[in-house]
Amino acid sequence: AVPAMAAPCYLGWDFSTQQLKVIAIDEQLRVIYEDNVHFDKDLPEFKTQGGVYIHSDRLTVTSPVLMWVKALDMILEKMKSSGFNFSQVRALSGAGQQHGSVYWKKGSIQTLKNASSELPLHQALKGCFSVSDSPIWMDSSTASQCRALEEAVGGAQHLASVTGSRAYERFTGNQIAKIYSQNPEVYKQTERISLVSSFAASLFLGTYAPIDYSDGSGMNLLQIWEKAWSKPCLDACAPGLEERLGCPVPSHSVLGPISPYYSQRYGFSPDCKIVAFTGDNPASLAGMRLQEGDIAISLGTSDTLFLWIQEPTPALEGHILCNPVDSQTYMALLCFKNGSLMRERIRDDCASGSWDEFSKALSSTVAGNSGNLGFYFDVMEITPEAVGIHRFNRDNQKVSSFPKEVEIRALIEGQFMAKRIHAEKLGYKVCKYDENW
Repeated sequence: AVPAMAAPCYLGWDFSTQQLKVIAIDEQLRVIYEDNVHFDKDLPEFKTQGGVYIHSDRLTVTSPVLMWVKALDMILEKMKSSGFNFSQVRALSGAGQQHGSVYWKKGSIQTLKNASSELPLHQALKGCFSVSDSPIWMDSSTASQCRALEEAVGGAQHLASVTGSRAYERFTGNQIAKIYSQNPEVYKQTERISLVSSFAASLFLGTYAPIDYSDGSGMNLLQIWEKAWSKPCLDACAPGLEERLGCPVPSHSVLGPISPYYSQRYGFSPDCKIVAFTGDNPASLAGMRLQEGDIAISLGTSDTLFLWIQEPTPALEGHILCNPVDSQTYMALLCFKNGSLMRERIRDDCASGSWDEFSKALSSTVAGNSGNLGFYFDVMEITPEAVGIHRFNRDNQKVSSFPKEVEIRALIEGQFMAKRIHAEKLGYKVCKYDENW
């Protein structure tokens, strides 16, 4: 019998590029369990590098679907052997790397529904995928499909106005179009196409989980205003696509109870609820508890800016997605490729590799940098499409170099002004700071 006193807890899953992570929290939001499976290290039989296969054309990037399933088996077995009490889990949800897609073969829904709890899931599902290596967000092999989609709907800006983004090579619609054009037979054999997030939710639900509005906004297929698939976009990608995608749902929907497989194999309560999974970027917005007018900046190898936005104006740069926390509002996402590597290079060149010296130099100059301004793009930037280092003095004349402390401020101010300008282009309103706040 299940002990009635087990304190309720909630599981969060993250199906990311390099690993699968799980976290359990109690009702006070305290972390009571954490674990991960690192694909390269813990599942060496799949021979991935950084969780992916980079194909010989250097453009095609995929991950083996069964690796993700096996990672889930592995982490649940680890939890079980550590004595984790699954019966206390009231609900679970999760996030997946955005844009990646999973192709379920005809008849797979029965296998998913009737999986025997005697078998690990990766064995039960091994014949279920018509495409064994899923295209993921790092893939950039669909340039021709992107051009065709933009042409079919009346141009890049029109596509952005409907779906929130112009055509991007990693976006799912273009990946589906490529699979359909290169392997029409494989496409014909496919009964359902999931995103990584809805695929992960399906594993727990024991049936196909719907795509949520937020992650669905990263496909170039969803009308972000009506929250319904765009017929012209679907038709431009592949025939019979709508029935393969199913109906999208709000990101916070309760999809149903956990599959009996998990109650039988691990002792989950049959009442444990599965809440729709979403993409990793929308999940960050939710996890950071952003509210209207808030802006979050993730400073990494590439910098990502995400913000809560009421009245977006989709542009050719950046992305507008449905907001995972409030389906009536939106979130904007901007990626800047020249992030920490660019900052580290200027630190090495101008501050002897020391962040302390870098900070001192920054404080020694005035805000506005006496009118000196710089654009720093070591690699081809996404937002905007530009490369090289461009310096301008107070008279707006191009110069070849700055003194070290001017260079440091020009870099930081330039990067943050760019973020502000591009956020404003997407509809973000910068307000005066309220002293009484």
